[in-house]
Amino acid sequence: MLERLSRKPAIRVTVLSGRRLEHIRLLLPVSGIFLAGTYGIEYLTPTGEIVQSVEFAAVRPVLEKIKPQWAQIIRGRKGFFLEDKGWTLALHARFADDEQAEEALALARQKIDETRPANRFRILGGHKFLEIAPWLASKKEAVAHLLSRYPFPDARLLYIGDDDKDEEAFRVIHAHRGVALKVLQPSQAAQPTEADFLFDSPGETLRWLEELA
Repeated sequence: MLERLSRKPAIRVTVLSGRRLEHIRLLLPVSGIFLAGTYGIEYLTPTGEIVQSVEFAAVRPVLEKIKPQWAQIIRGRKGFFLEDKGWTLALHARFADDEQAEEALALARQKIDETRPANRFRILGGHKFLEIAPWLASKKEAVAHLLSRYPFPDARLLYIGDDDKDEEAFRVIHAHRGVALKVLQPSQAAQPTEADFLFDSPGETLRWLEELA
């Protein structure tokens, strides 16, 4: 379906994710589209150019200090996963006990406060989730950058997302008179949204995209 969309000259496809670019390329071996990884810090253009907005060597020393501290916090606890994305560190507690998750994530956040240099990193949260990332790791900033560097005059912007990181990008979409669409998640069903339209499930989203294609 994405390949069919990418072949239409009137449509430009961009996939923007918190995953690393190399992971997205494995999941979506589709040519002719923008693939933006690590919240837009690194992206692949339709022509095959890889662009990075942050110097990797400037990021790793801080993450290398925090990584063993987080590993120690979750050692012996069930339901936790420490993910090293290269550019960021993410602590997942989705399958952990609620009380354990709250305690461990609070300790992990404390380690960030003790270690991170001011104004260079940001904390990304979520349901039983914590991530430390470079300050430019932002879907909002990524969308603004792509629109500025690769303009598509008179295009109608359509942005589909499903979490709080996408909510940040919705504001940029609205500033360009675009349309924001949100895929509902149970953990965020009661939270306010700036989306213009809602999808009840990934399946409904896919059916809508099939119709568009």
